[in-house]
Amino acid sequence: MKRFFFLLLTTGALALTMMPAARAQNHGEIGIFGDYFRLGETRGPSLSGTGATAFGGVGARLSINATKRFQIEAEMNYDFAESFTEGFTSPSGTVTSFSTSSLRILHGMIGPKIQTGGGALRAFLTVKGGGNDFMFSTAPVNFSTFTSSVSGLRSSSVNGVLYPGGGLEAYLGPIGLRLDVGDEIYFEGGAHNNLRITFGPNIRF
Repeated sequence: MKRFFFLLLTTGALALTMMPAARAQNHGEIGIFGDYFRLGETRGPSLSGTGATAFGGVGARLSINATKRFQIEAEMNYDFAESFTEGFTSPSGTVTSFSTSSLRILHGMIGPKIQTGGGALRAFLTVKGGGNDFMFSTAPVNFSTFTSSVSGLRSSSVNGVLYPGGGLEAYLGPIGLRLDVGDEIYFEGGAHNNLRITFGPNIRF
């Protein structure tokens, strides 16, 4: 979390130094953000109950105007490593031991954004597609059958993503703030819903 806040403050300061270079025209926006990503369904089929793992990270996005109310937007962000417990099972299916593993996630998406206009305060809706790369640290495997508590992600680390979301933007001149909330759905043996919230500064250009 210390790295997260340091990077957010540093990138925010860089954005403010770019303010004099920003023009009055509104061809699009470039922004950086901090994100909260709640990864749901983090229990394997051999473990009882359900759970979720919360991640924090940083990212950047670029929005290009097609019209005043329609943009094409691309973004990428990285969620820092989060530790969680995994269960190892014997061939009979009995849970025999637990181990701690780390997971980090790289997100990449692109898609349309529809907004209320180019004024100082506006609302927007977006639907993006892309993929997530789930990256694990090395965890020891002691038995012939292994069940990760993030079911299926070890065998297929890159998964397709659909993100419907929306939010608000507020501007004072070329500098603004954006809040984005949505459901980042990844596909691995079906659709898995995950809450995603981002917040950070934007610059119009």
